Amino acid sequence: MNSPLPLLAAITGLTTSVISAQVLEIGSQRELMIDHHLIDSLQGVELRLQEPHNEGVAFAFDRPHEGLFSGYVTIVTLPGGAGYRAYYRGLPVLARAGAPEESTSYAESKDGITWTKPTDNVTLRDERWVTHNLSVFYDAKPGVPDDERWKGIGGLNTSGLIRVVSADGLTWRKPWGDDPILPAIPEERKMYRYDSQNLAFWSESEEQYVCYFRHVRAVPGMGDRVRLIGRATSPDFINWTDEGEMSFRRADGSAATVEHLYTNQTSPYARAPHLYVAIAARFLPGRQVLNDAEAKEVGVSPEYFNDISDSVLMTTRGGTVYDRTFMEGFARPGIGLGNWTSRTNYPALNVIQTGPTEMSFFVQKGYGQPDHRLERYSLRLDGFAALHAGYDGGEMVTKPFTFSGEELEINYATSAAGSLRFELQDEYGVALPGYALADSREIIGDQIARTVAWTGGTSVKALAGKTVRLRVVLKDADLFSLRFL
Repeated sequence: MNSPLPLLAAITGLTTSVISAQVLEIGSQRELMIDHHLIDSLQGVELRLQEPHNEGVAFAFDRPHEGLFSGYVTIVTLPGGAGYRAYYRGLPVLARAGAPEESTSYAESKDGITWTKPTDNVTLRDERWVTHNLSVFYDAKPGVPDDERWKGIGGLNTSGLIRVVSADGLTWRKPWGDDPILPAIPEERKMYRYDSQNLAFWSESEEQYVCYFRHVRAVPGMGDRVRLIGRATSPDFINWTDEGEMSFRRADGSAATVEHLYTNQTSPYARAPHLYVAIAARFLPGRQVLNDAEAKEVGVSPEYFNDISDSVLMTTRGGTVYDRTFMEGFARPGIGLGNWTSRTNYPALNVIQTGPTEMSFFVQKGYGQPDHRLERYSLRLDGFAALHAGYDGGEMVTKPFTFSGEELEINYATSAAGSLRFELQDEYGVALPGYALADSREIIGDQIARTVAWTGGTSVKALAGKTVRLRVVLKDADLFSLRFL
């Protein structure tokens, strides 16, 4: 018997890319319009990167043990909604990696906006290698002993990545001593592996610990020490498997241009933990903006104005591939010569919710300068990117998928003249009775959570578990995320 797909494609005008054999299982998880994971076809619309808003200084690195060369910031959400804690390296003087002047400091906040520091805000001292780039996380894995709920990793080429644990995130111990989760590299090899903020977390979706770390190798035309990213996994935080180097893929499946990525800052997005968002520091060695006189004017350390950097947005859903739908800069350096020096503009690890409609991430500014500080950037909740249509309108059709839930909720915004409408189709792209575009209630406005309705109401319960597609028609509108619930 012949397949009905070619005939249906001819009748409906769908391309063969729309008639896909792949069926996704999205359940009730939230899907952000940040990659092409759910998308099968676009017509007159695009995925558009959003522009973060600089909200100003969160706190300065102004303690005697902090200073010009503080770095590698991690923002951790405290359990029970108790607020947030920022961990970072304190380093007041220019010193070699692993120097005794390095410590781990912290600041605290109830809302992620206003930050304070305890009188003694050093949480780890005298741990060479570990304090150079300690990255901390709260371990939500079920069954973890209370005195190991807080975990961290730090280390360099010569030590490997060393583990520390804590009951409260302030007093640390090393149950495994200096035995590394990933091995040290002999000094004579000069690999500079781990020479960055290496990070780990418990993955709810993968049900294992995941580590993303500095990987270095030669790249033709770029030199013999290009800063890339590796990945390792563990079922128990004790035994680790090095899964190798991460690769970078464009939306069409082709390889993305290789760039120096100084920090990777990959973490599960809290409202969609199956999706790991990476706000990575893109580093451009030797790309110099300031001359000697300008460097002296801003007061930057003489060793730190010969390169520049910004941040880029990447995503991954596990495995060894990053999606680089967006190659352009995410948070640009901004106005002011002090923003165009070496090692400034490095994002902190983790994105947090700072209001009912707002999320925030943080960026170091003024590295090697007297006013070295951490600044906060805000975005709309779920709003890293959006499915965007201009005034002339357009549409998106998803790949076939199954879902669980009774209603479709969206995060969206339109102009006064704009709108969104939704159609549910069968796997071949044929509109389902009662859920056709003609049945869709026009949606106008700007809401973080809005339930989609058709003439028969909002319920999609009868379609749960069945293979469907979603068609979205937009005019002068943005769709940030959707979820069946």
